[in-house]
Amino acid sequence: MFTFIITNIFLISLAAILFMVARVLPRIETPAEEIKQSPLEKWVTSGVPEKVDAVLNAFFAKFLRRAKVVIMRVDNSVTNRLQNFAKKEGNGKPKPDFKEITGEKPQEENETASI
Repeated sequence: MFTFIITNIFLISLAAILFMVARVLPRIETPAEEIKQSPLEKWVTSGVPEKVDAVLNAFFAKFLRRAKVVIMRVDNSVTNRLQNFAKKEGNGKPKPDFKEITGEKPQEENETASI
């Protein structure tokens, strides 16, 4: 229990010291001549990255819209060709034969089997 109390007192005093340092910190100023920035830091803090981001966003938006139109045109042409294939094979859409799947025999086979 004694260790717990000592630890709490230590942490509370540490928090008080940190609080006092945090209040004094804004008063401390560094002279402007001491601050030296690398070219990369200057470029990052300038307005250039925001402009580049805006240009890239506009480019990608236009590119994606045009790509969407091209994809829709290809989809329409594929759909038209599929419809033309279906019309050449028969009138309208081809009818699927579900009798093979369900296991039912056609009526012709049933009639010949009963004779």
